Amino acid sequence: MKNFKQGLIVFVFLFLITGVVYPLIVTLIGQIAFNEQVNGSLIYNNNHEIIASKLIGQPFQNPKLFWSRPSSTPDFPYNALYSGGSNLGPTNPELIKLVQERTKYLRANDLKGQIPSCLVLGSGSGLDPDITPSAAFAQIQRISKYTHIPERVLDELVKKHIKKRQFLFFGADRVNVVELNLELIEVEKQYGRR
Repeated sequence: MKNFKQGLIVFVFLFLITGVVYPLIVTLIGQIAFNEQVNGSLIYNNNHEIIASKLIGQPFQNPKLFWSRPSSTPDFPYNALYSGGSNLGPTNPELIKLVQERTKYLRANDLKGQIPSCLVLGSGSGLDPDITPSAAFAQIQRISKYTHIPERVLDELVKKHIKKRQFLFFGADRVNVVELNLELIEVEKQYGRR
């Protein structure tokens, strides 16, 4: 009985430390130091309604907008409940067919020149909100055609949204498609008034 009592005391103590105190401290630090990130890096519209997250991509089909990279999540693209890539290797016939279909689709939708790989290949998570700067620049001609916004304006818009690699060596330069498209919509409104 003595061992049971000591075991119970140790269990309760460890439960309080690891199950209550530690999570509360980590949550408090997160809310103070990284408030936006721990709350999902959410994007709000002018009515303070949540419209997106900076961390999860969205499928864009409108030719007036920048398109994201393909998503292989089950049920629908960018399904946050099922993060994961297609797991198809580079010589897999299914992947080769998908890349060919995506390339054909991009060509049919006014994408000229070399097609950046991130527009035909998905990310490892299937949720990546970013594309490479070259993928954004490659879409400018199409967007200009449909929005009548001059290419130089779109070029500056993309340059404004390029996020450099972290600490000069982690990752690669990238453009968040959701944030870029939100500003593009505002720019298009200005050009629509002219």
